[in-house]
Amino acid sequence: MPRLLFLLLFVLTLGSKAHADITLPALMTDNLVLQQKTTVALWGWAAPGEKVTVTASWAKQPTTATADAQGSWLVRVPTGKAGGPYTIRFQGSNQLTVRNVLLGEVWLCSGQSNMNFPVAKGASKWMTGILNEAEVVPNANYPAIRMFTVAQRVADEPERDVQGSWAVCSPQTVGSFSAVAYFFAQEIHEKTGFPIGLIHSSWGGTPAESWTRRDVLEQNPELQPILTRYADGLTRRPAYEAELAAWKAEKAANPASTARKPAEPLKATSNKSPYKLYNGMIRPLIPYTLRGAVWYQGESNAERAFQYRTLFRAMIDSWRAEWQQPDLPFYFVQIAPHHGQNPEIREAQLLTMQTVPRTGMAVITDAGDSADIHPRNKQVVGHRLALWALRNEYGRKKLTTSGPIYKSMQVAGSQVRLRFDHANGLRAEGGALREFTIAGPDSLFHPAQAAVAGREVVVSSPEVKQPVAVRFGWRNVPGPNLYNGDGLPATPFRTDAWRTPTQGKR
Repeated sequence: MPRLLFLLLFVLTLGSKAHADITLPALMTDNLVLQQKTTVALWGWAAPGEKVTVTASWAKQPTTATADAQGSWLVRVPTGKAGGPYTIRFQGSNQLTVRNVLLGEVWLCSGQSNMNFPVAKGASKWMTGILNEAEVVPNANYPAIRMFTVAQRVADEPERDVQGSWAVCSPQTVGSFSAVAYFFAQEIHEKTGFPIGLIHSSWGGTPAESWTRRDVLEQNPELQPILTRYADGLTRRPAYEAELAAWKAEKAANPASTARKPAEPLKATSNKSPYKLYNGMIRPLIPYTLRGAVWYQGESNAERAFQYRTLFRAMIDSWRAEWQQPDLPFYFVQIAPHHGQNPEIREAQLLTMQTVPRTGMAVITDAGDSADIHPRNKQVVGHRLALWALRNEYGRKKLTTSGPIYKSMQVAGSQVRLRFDHANGLRAEGGALREFTIAGPDSLFHPAQAAVAGREVVVSSPEVKQPVAVRFGWRNVPGPNLYNGDGLPATPFRTDAWRTPTQGKR
């Protein structure tokens, strides 16, 4: 009898595995947006060997797949032009139907707190809401704009799914939307009429290495120190706890003590840990088909700005490779002026745009707050990101995407003539040009007089007879006023090269 019972249980177990319900990732739920005019990936899980049939109401015929030995399955379904709503039916041992599906444009929106910053004032003290919140929220009637916000998660190993759901944009929902992503989507939607799907995956205070695959860091000699520092910190954790206890005891015994609090190494569960946000918040999104990505981050890498030149590119390249979209557009924000943010990090971002194909940068030197690292004017940020997408992806070729970008210099006696790209209508706004400095062979920079001369800027100083270098906006909180005729500000720059990594913390 016990043997018969065992056999019965074994058969029932086999039967339950053979007929396990198909399940779908969180991204594939009601209200989703799929990329138009391409072939999109749809996937999920079922019993090993189970046949899954996917029927999209816009498609001419169903598509089938068979779950592999791990129970994973994937189909690729052609999509037509923007429109909807549609339904998608998934049939296996059970049936699932996803409703209110739109075909449109899908953008991944990621980074740290300035991407996470919501439209409306939030629960956290830094979530102060956008400048014009009272006007924007009641008018956010855009049912064709949807946002999927990825739940924040630190993961030691790559996850297979995320938590989240698609929210349809309305005055009732927009308050929790990423403000930068919302304004980016709003402008594209209004200019093109296309539905917009936003996959928002961000977390405040996080460095770029948190969003980068582990082996990318391991295989690059310039990035390996990130992992070494992290591992050393984990090893040092017990010693830190002892040092902290000793410091607290000393402060209690002698409140006037000048002993410095010991620096805390990262915990294994920290959101600042390398690669762990990639594992929990990016990897599970692959291979959801994208039109492009927008990124607002850099503040947490400012102290290692020279390394960011390599890290940022490595992250972009790895995302493109994983999505199997080598030409994936990647548009990002140059961080705003702030007392804690050095000019070198803005330079690293500028160099990324200049050396990595299919990237673009929104300059916001005129929209910062020296005392608040979270400037509230997110509308201008979304607009300047949207300019890149509208011109490059949506055929608005007459749009200007960038303000003046330094191109070359020519020394003429005691003057320097600077040439720029995107220099049509070069002008100073609000008085004489500001934020130019000039140096001679001694490398000592002095405030300079600067004036627009056609498509050039002429720079000089009575203190410098033999100029060799010019800098513009080269401080933590610059107030530059050089624009082009389309009202876009020039990016800070320097003509002298940054030659060694040891210069990164100047």
